[in-house]
Amino acid sequence: MAMTLSSPAFTHEGVIPARHACDGADLSPPLVFSGVPAGTASLALVCDDPDAPGGVWDHFLLYNLSPATPGLPEGLPEAARHPDGSLSGRNSWGRLGYGGPCPPRGIHRYFFTLYALNTMLDLPPGATKAEALRAAKGHILASATLMGRYGRP
Repeated sequence: MAMTLSSPAFTHEGVIPARHACDGADLSPPLVFSGVPAGTASLALVCDDPDAPGGVWDHFLLYNLSPATPGLPEGLPEAARHPDGSLSGRNSWGRLGYGGPCPPRGIHRYFFTLYALNTMLDLPPGATKAEALRAAKGHILASATLMGRYGRP
């Protein structure tokens, strides 16, 4: 069974509701994980926008999630370290936690990518996406992607 990432808030390639964007409550969307492969030691989640005017914009990074985690609730609190032991990375705004879609204009694509890793990442809270992906290199067992769209006039 392939690993999957989904959300009850929006479908793959669907529209991300405003409550999960800067125009609304800016809450992280609920996410559901399934099919995590045997041998997974941790999960990492990235959300980024490749359509940002200055290049890829990182909206969310969470790592060292337990492979038993069935998903994430809506509105994950901003914290460096979460009660389950997972760690928050730094987004492109320089903040920990989730920063929702906020395109300057037009419709952008937001890619949520879940990685199954055969190791825990030896990184402190506040690592960047580049640091996390560098540490994950050679340790990725599987990945799953959920893409949503959000636009502003």
